[in-house]
Amino acid sequence: MIEALQFEFMRNALFAGLFASLICGVIGTFVVVNRLVFLAGGIAHAAYGGIGLALFLGIPYIIGTLGFSLGAALVMTAVTLRAAHRSDTFIGVLWAVGMAVGVILIDLTPGYNVDLMSYLFGSILAVPSADIWWMIAMGAAVLILTLYYYRDLTAISYDVEFARLRGVPVRGLYFLFMALVAVSIVFIIRVVGLILVIALLSIPPYIAEKYAGSLGIMMGIAVVLSIIFNIAGLWLAYVFDLTSGPCIILAAAAGFFISLAADAIIMKSRKYSDNSDNKVAAK
Repeated sequence: MIEALQFEFMRNALFAGLFASLICGVIGTFVVVNRLVFLAGGIAHAAYGGIGLALFLGIPYIIGTLGFSLGAALVMTAVTLRAAHRSDTFIGVLWAVGMAVGVILIDLTPGYNVDLMSYLFGSILAVPSADIWWMIAMGAAVLILTLYYYRDLTAISYDVEFARLRGVPVRGLYFLFMALVAVSIVFIIRVVGLILVIALLSIPPYIAEKYAGSLGIMMGIAVVLSIIFNIAGLWLAYVFDLTSGPCIILAAAAGFFISLAADAIIMKSRKYSDNSDNKVAAK
């Protein structure tokens, strides 16, 4: 892996992966804690409409995808707040509509179309330097806003009523948070693609939650895990000449199943220990 860093595309890929890991650890933690994984998945898949729009209009994909994702996120959030019991249906509809609009616009785009697999499953090894600057700008904005509203976001994550009593603008903050999720998804699409983005947002925080005593520690562990998964996936992709996005997700999935196995072993060990203690006490 070290010798691979002599190539510019590998350095760009590593930088993009590390920066995406930071975003996934921070935003993904709030997504998991608030149980918004399905909503985030809806935004990610609806973003395909933005890719189709960008290709159709001949504009940079980031601009089209960002606008479409933000629109979908705000609409989904509004429906969730007004009719939570029907939000899953509406999210599913927008999910499908976004994908369908993207496909239709791509079909209507004259001339040769780019390789859409890179948007669906990621193309971190093909991230140009120009996209790195876009990532820095969007990532910095997301992190600054998240840190600025950290206390309020933490409050609404655990006790909405208490947050309202404290004077926290819950509704406005919820819209802001979903906008940050949308921006993060557009950011991560270049790393693992819109099909797989939800896994990178949810797996590291899910694992971290088991071993963290606070939200801040959970974010830190999630960032470290994301970095490990990104580097491992890049190494697999480079060594075996495979698609980088799925390799990163498979590395994350391996970590997920290892954590489940570790939990099962620990639980079994504790159960055996408790039974032994009971037998000793009975004697």
